[in-house]
Amino acid sequence: MTQSVMTRDEMVSLVRAMGPAMRERAVQTDLQASFPHENFADFAANGLMGVCVPARYGGLGAGYSDYVRVSEEIGRYCGATGLTFNMHNATMLWCGQVADLLDMTPEQRERHEATRTAMYRGVIERGDIHSQPFSEGLAPGATAGVTTKAVPVEGGWLVTGRKIFASLAGAATFYNVTCQVPGEDVIRLLGVPTQAEGVEILDDWDPLGMRGTVSKTLLMKDVFVPHSNEWMPAGLYNQAALRFPWLFLSLCPSYLGLTGGVIDAARLYLRGEMPGQVAGARRDHPIKQVGWAQMQLRHQQSRAMMYRAIDEAVIDPTEEQLVLGWATAITVMEHAAEVASLAIKVCGGQSMQKNLPLERLYRDSRLGSTMLPWSAEVCTERLGTARLYD
Repeated sequence: MTQSVMTRDEMVSLVRAMGPAMRERAVQTDLQASFPHENFADFAANGLMGVCVPARYGGLGAGYSDYVRVSEEIGRYCGATGLTFNMHNATMLWCGQVADLLDMTPEQRERHEATRTAMYRGVIERGDIHSQPFSEGLAPGATAGVTTKAVPVEGGWLVTGRKIFASLAGAATFYNVTCQVPGEDVIRLLGVPTQAEGVEILDDWDPLGMRGTVSKTLLMKDVFVPHSNEWMPAGLYNQAALRFPWLFLSLCPSYLGLTGGVIDAARLYLRGEMPGQVAGARRDHPIKQVGWAQMQLRHQQSRAMMYRAIDEAVIDPTEEQLVLGWATAITVMEHAAEVASLAIKVCGGQSMQKNLPLERLYRDSRLGSTMLPWSAEVCTERLGTARLYD
């Protein structure tokens, strides 16, 4: 069991206190497709950059279930901040809570302990920010479609490859990439220093939504990565992905929070209290009440499934348990888009004005279903065959 230095509610309260500032900054972050540096500075100031760093290393010590609530609250105010914050914390969780569940030799365990101690120290003492660009656009699997190569050299590796949707581009201290040594079958997780020679970021980021993630394309050409930057022993990422796939749900809380942000905005509109709103209150209209009821229903369904899936997550899940995980990923992501669409219908044409938040929330909500490795299509395909074959 993880030991935290504050309660879950206290952690969420830290985020809630930042909420108004994050919501206000989200406007320019979206318009400029710029990284939310100010939000991350606030996270660092109140200790949230170490929220998933175990307490014995100086962090807040949140377990995965606690983190989900924290991430949800961030997404409520700024979805792009929630997603980028997750990229950082996914590495903290892979190397911490998840790694502690895995099988390692005593030598691997000793080496991993030394590695993560140094990594966590960098986060807590220097303010290091970790990104986790895995996708190469070749295959939807967590351990498939990896063509990035790590050629062994004295003291480390020379890494060459291409990662798409490299969130936190230009803002991260490390790009933690999945790669393979030629001739090996296992995946390695290596931290590529942002400032290393051979790292290039392509300036090709102008998407529909989640613009503040700044998920540009990362190119690496013979980038030297020292042995000390192998965040997990060779092959442990394969084991983690197969035995604790629940971490692939870590994108969902951002969209669950975004759904809550849509609910907040629609409520203000129906009460006639949304800043910039031209029309008066609409809460007495029966047809508006129907739409409002449908929005709340989908939101509560998503929350119930998300919390259950994570609160009951165990290592080596059964197929029955994975069915819940896949269904959760689909429900949370699809309901985010559905609730945003309902909000547009309920609030009417003026809601599409950029001076109101629903236009941005609507665009952001469309992207969740596409996010790998547990995209809506992947999860639907797995649900379509689950328990039908031995």
